[in-house]
This record gives sequence, structure tokens and C-alpha cells, in this order.
Amino acid sequence: MNKWTSRDLEAFPDDGKRYEIIEGELYISEHPHFNHQLVCSEIAVLLLRWSDQVRLGVAVLAPGIIFADDDDVAPDVVWISHERLATALESDGYLHSAPELVVEVLSPGEINERRDRETKLKLYSRRGAMEYWIVNWRKKQIEIYRREEAVLKQARTVYPDDTLQSPYLPGFRCQVRAIFASLVQ
Repeated sequence: MNKWTSRDLEAFPDDGKRYEIIEGELYISEHPHFNHQLVCSEIAVLLLRWSDQVRLGVAVLAPGIIFADDDDVAPDVVWISHERLATALESDGYLHSAPELVVEVLSPGEINERRDRETKLKLYSRRGAMEYWIVNWRKKQIEIYRREEAVLKQARTVYPDDTLQSPYLPGFRCQVRAIFASLVQ
């Protein structure tokens, strides 16, 4: 079986689908649900507001990250420090190393969920992300994985009544309910 590469992605149509490659395997995601996009936007806005205050880095929606020719992904949201950004962002306009924080909002379906919970968790762990949030907008919860002994391990799960914060985002705090407040029923 041939492995997919970043070069192969260039040939795919711009059809609104998300094409990603992890360890040479192609993953295709359909148009996300409105609430999926809404939660991505809420998280990005909260991180951007905090970033504007502390000036330590930037939050970005769906940036391309090319870790290797056979590891080419677009997480839903990332936060990257200016220090990491200086070496991660290359002239092609893509990140080539892990940001401190990667956020994936779960899409429906067993395959999509397994990709975020297992395949991407392993990828981001192997590539040096410091923290990984798996957001489930249907259950209104966020699973937080943090780097411990060179591996991302589940630290906790937070719910609407909890406060979301991170040792990698000094001074960032928000009520989890704020992330899910605008969901459309």
C-alpha cells in the first residue's frame, strides 16, 4: 500500500472537506456541524483575548501543520507562543513543529472520534505538543491531556461548572460554560 504525502494533498479539490495525513494514512472530514464551528470560534476568541493581554503568542483557527511529508494535519484551534512560532512557521505559510496547545472538537462518528482520541493524540504527543484538548460539544465537556514524562496523558475532564486553565497559558482562565453558551439547539 502506498503512503499518502503532503504532495498528494495539493492535488485534492478545494471542496470544503478537510484532508489530513497521519503516518501516511489519508483522513477525510466532511463539512463540520454548525455547533462544531461555533465552539471552535468561541475557543479561538477566548484564547485571542487572553493573548492580546499577555502578548505571549497567538491563537489560530485550523492552521496547517506539516510535521513530516506523511504527517500533515489541520487541527481545529492552536495556541502557539511567539518563541515557538519563530521556528515553527516556515516560508510556505505552514507550521512545521507543534504548538504548545492543540484543540480538536469532536465530529460525529466512530471513525472521526477514534482519529481525535487515538491517532491525533499519539501524533501530537510524539511531535511535542504540551497540551491537547478534546472538546465534546454534545456532552459539553473538555478532556485535557498534558505532557508528562514526554507523553500526553489525560490530566482531567472539565464540565460547564468548572474553570478551564492551563500551566502553559499563564493567567488564562475561563468558565467552561462560556465555550458552550452559544450552542444552537
